[in-house]
Amino acid sequence: MGCSCYAMAGPCHGSDTLPPTAQTRNGRMHFIACGVSFDAASNELNTRWTALWIPSASTSLIDNAHKNDNKKVASMSSDSTALNLESAYSAVSDMYKGADLDIHALCREMRHRSPVYEGDFIAQFGVPTNAGMQAGTRPTFALFKYKDVMAVLRDGASFTSGFIAEGLGAFFDGLIILAMDGEQHRKVRALLQPAFMPETVNKWRDKIDRVIREHFLLPMVADKRADLMDFGLNFPIREMYALMGFPEDDPQTYRQYAAWALAMVGGNQIDPAKAPEARRLAGIAVKALYDEILKVVIQRRADGSSGDDLIGRLLRAEHEGRQLDDHEVATFVRSLLPAAGETTTRTFSSALVLLLSTPGLLERVRADRSLIGKLIDESVRYEPVATFKVREAARDVEIDGVKIPKGAFVQCMVVSANRDEDAFDHPDQFDIDRKPKPSFGFGFGPHMCIGQFVAKVELNCAINAILDLFPNVRFDPSRPQPVITGAQLRGASSLPVIWD
Repeated sequence: MGCSCYAMAGPCHGSDTLPPTAQTRNGRMHFIACGVSFDAASNELNTRWTALWIPSASTSLIDNAHKNDNKKVASMSSDSTALNLESAYSAVSDMYKGADLDIHALCREMRHRSPVYEGDFIAQFGVPTNAGMQAGTRPTFALFKYKDVMAVLRDGASFTSGFIAEGLGAFFDGLIILAMDGEQHRKVRALLQPAFMPETVNKWRDKIDRVIREHFLLPMVADKRADLMDFGLNFPIREMYALMGFPEDDPQTYRQYAAWALAMVGGNQIDPAKAPEARRLAGIAVKALYDEILKVVIQRRADGSSGDDLIGRLLRAEHEGRQLDDHEVATFVRSLLPAAGETTTRTFSSALVLLLSTPGLLERVRADRSLIGKLIDESVRYEPVATFKVREAARDVEIDGVKIPKGAFVQCMVVSANRDEDAFDHPDQFDIDRKPKPSFGFGFGPHMCIGQFVAKVELNCAINAILDLFPNVRFDPSRPQPVITGAQLRGASSLPVIWD
């Protein structure tokens, strides 16, 4: 789980879509975004559209698209809202892959030539940022040095995240932690954090390990070959959703939840040809996911609101002097789901590529499993899933002699800071033995990834199990060796392996 990786989305403005606004009609607040109207009081979503798909190069995200005119979205069992997880994941990967440019080489050049750059550095890659369609409408700066990125991410008062709520955040009825700042963010994070702390997650470690081995890997042993991306996509979802408090007897439902969550991320599409349908689909996914989460929340409250999982804790929690109602619990949970697994998948893919391609490393790790933690940490430094994070300057500031005005966007180039020569020795070498030092793959400061410990436990269990169950695991020589790509949301698209 990498909650701050996408930070959801920027504004959905476009020439052929409705700008996200809030309108009051008869005392009710309606959120209007991307051709979708959500009545927060009646919990109704109305749409005007003709087809439910993202027009990507190869795959429709909707299994059975059909016309729907001003009708409520159907229940999860309806074909009209069913999404394919693999297609949704591929669509998001394609959206964030960006131009065929070497992001590491470009960042290395900027660290030496212009460490505080005035301009939209990310624009050349053609991928969405938190600034969304506001990009280019206000001053923008990019930071490339470790010390500067750390200073901005640490200072939540001077560099804020509230602008995220102006886009798809409108769908969340204001309850999206990534778009919160200051005391509001601190209080809400305090509600959510306990479910993801080590003392809670460690209670699940044995179960996580058992599910990974018995439900996923053991049935594959006799095949002696596999593309481990299928496993990598599914196991984090299974574990994280259970930890959050969803029923554990229907794993297929988790896949549908995850597909909807990815469709929400897909709403940040900036390609004019694809954006309208991507955003309409995001609106449908937001409503469908809300409906299903709300059912679980209502049932859990009726059953007594027990358990150390996230939903149980939220049902018992107080916020601003009162107990959270079902709507608030459902929207809090929904706001976390887009990162509940997908970024673990990408980290898993990068860690496996680096483990299997670095000379001598596989043998060392197989012999000494205590090195797996170092492998994960170094993978997150060397190839972070989230290559950048955007903040908004809350006041006039100055960084290394460059004046940044209030309201400017600041692109914190995590992928550059993690390879800063002034912070790391031989930064372009993948070295699990390097001296521990904070990197920014899981974020930093107030918005540091709330689920990073869960992700590390999942990854540790998965890599351990692969080494135990797949003797002499190695890349399949008959398939192209996987590579780590992406201007944002980096990872490998396949992991073809064989074993003895």
